[in-house]
Amino acid sequence: MSEKPGRYQTSMGAMIGAMFVLVVGVLAFVLLRDLNRESAETEPEAIEWQTAVVAAQDAGYRIAYPAELPEGWKVTSLDFTPTDPPAWGLGMLTDTGAFVGIRQEDERVQDLLEVYVDDQATEEEPAEIEGELGGPWERWTDSGGDVALVRPRDGDVVMVYGSASEEVVEQVAASLTEKKLTELDRSEPVAE
Repeated sequence: MSEKPGRYQTSMGAMIGAMFVLVVGVLAFVLLRDLNRESAETEPEAIEWQTAVVAAQDAGYRIAYPAELPEGWKVTSLDFTPTDPPAWGLGMLTDTGAFVGIRQEDERVQDLLEVYVDDQATEEEPAEIEGELGGPWERWTDSGGDVALVRPRDGDVVMVYGSASEEVVEQVAASLTEKKLTELDRSEPVAE
């Protein structure tokens, strides 16, 4: 008597049920893993921005930069395009984590505002800023609380903007200089 080997009979419904149980198990595993995982907070690293200023100035470019940064601040982004005049930018975080940026380039004020502040920025009363680049600066705000101070000049526009308070943005604008930054100047600690 010959017997055929036994076959395990399955139905389509049983296969779909097994697949459902498998998917639910994988999703439960992923969710539990994510709940127990501590999310790592990443802190942006400070950039050695003074070297870029020295290099740009040595190449003959006129760069507006902060004479010094308040303690606890750090530069987290830098942009330089060696055009004539140059396109230059620094992104900084204050000691409280608010953002302040500096942008200098040969663009229309409205174009800079659209890119760096808001395409619906509102012009306010001008601000009178002290310092090397002092004088009247255009003041712009947006509905999200950002502020921008803009100084159109012969050949380019300098803009200081960000989510920091208006007072902080004004302090950065007042601190801007175009003096030659030398290696000797850099030996003094600049808070970052």
